[in-house]
Amino acid sequence: MATQPDIKLFGKWSFDDIEVNDISLEDYIAVKPKFAVYVPHTAGRYQKKRFRKAQCPIVERLVASLMMHGRNNGKKLLAVRIVKHAFEIINLLTDQNPIQVVVDAIINSGPREDATRIGSAGVVRRQAVDISPLRRVNQAIWLLTTGARESAFRNIKTVAECLADELINAAKGSSNSYAIKKKDEIERVAKANR
Repeated sequence: MATQPDIKLFGKWSFDDIEVNDISLEDYIAVKPKFAVYVPHTAGRYQKKRFRKAQCPIVERLVASLMMHGRNNGKKLLAVRIVKHAFEIINLLTDQNPIQVVVDAIINSGPREDATRIGSAGVVRRQAVDISPLRRVNQAIWLLTTGARESAFRNIKTVAECLADELINAAKGSSNSYAIKKKDEIERVAKANR
């Protein structure tokens, strides 16, 4: 049996030298070569069990999160194509491995603290709580795709372009990104309610 070639996403992006710079999220962002896939469409059953979705390749989670809002439900191939184009754009704009950009964007845009509602007998007050690593990843993916979707809606720019911009800005931590703005807002509210 010949040695297996490195598995590269879409045949060109390598999973080898991707580092997750946040130690708390290492187990929840699946980018190790063990999770390498050619296409982010594995048809795995990631919702069967709690925390199974942490095993889902991170790019596939991004794809799954893109197919929202009734008319796009279940169109995973469309979402895969959008992500593929977005990755091409990211590579052209930044000359980095787009998977690394995605990982950085997710690390930067997951809120670390949130305010929850503690209410008893009609008195509702907010209480600041820490967010678990898995929820940080989930929230980050959701914020990134929502930002891309909103900026692409009624706009000449394609979803792929908006997604690329969103990911690049979030990876840089610049406040032009919807996800970063939301994260700062969530953390600010939480800080006020400590």
